[in-house]
Amino acid sequence: MAQQKHVTLVISHVLRPEDGDIYEAWLSRIMPVAAASPGHLGASVIRPVHGQGNWNVIIRFDSLEHLYGWTQSEVRKQLMVEITPLLSEGDRTEVHTESAFWFTPAEPHVRQPARWKQFLITLMVIFPSTNLVPAVTGALLPMLKGSLLLHLINDACVVALVVWLWMPIVTQIFAGWLKKA
Repeated sequence: MAQQKHVTLVISHVLRPEDGDIYEAWLSRIMPVAAASPGHLGASVIRPVHGQGNWNVIIRFDSLEHLYGWTQSEVRKQLMVEITPLLSEGDRTEVHTESAFWFTPAEPHVRQPARWKQFLITLMVIFPSTNLVPAVTGALLPMLKGSLLLHLINDACVVALVVWLWMPIVTQIFAGWLKKA
């Protein structure tokens, strides 16, 4: 049987800026339910720039089957009924099976950033992570020095930092530069 890739659900919701507090309260209810779903690997919320109403929710699952199980679940459908009146463009979702979603523009008419910009952003995130993590884990776990286990721990920490922390932050910070030709 072929190994399944992790998948990412990108949800885009547009609402009036003044409805942000209502949406935050709704997120505080739906996110724990999503987290309890089979195959859930983590989630990030990218809040709008002050005065705007574009919200993005990124949820990772271990398989397409689990992702679709969540999107089609009765509990999600019920929670969506509650928030849909506030969504000016409905519940827009995209499914991505690769890490390329980091550089996928939110608007359909915007081009994907140049490859060299993607390279620089990725290098900017990977280089410090691959240098700092081994220094920290080496200091914390000196008994594992040179072992395969320490390499696995380092790699897992770097990947987790890149996927769940650094890339969402860095791509948002450099969004303007990434959009320029």
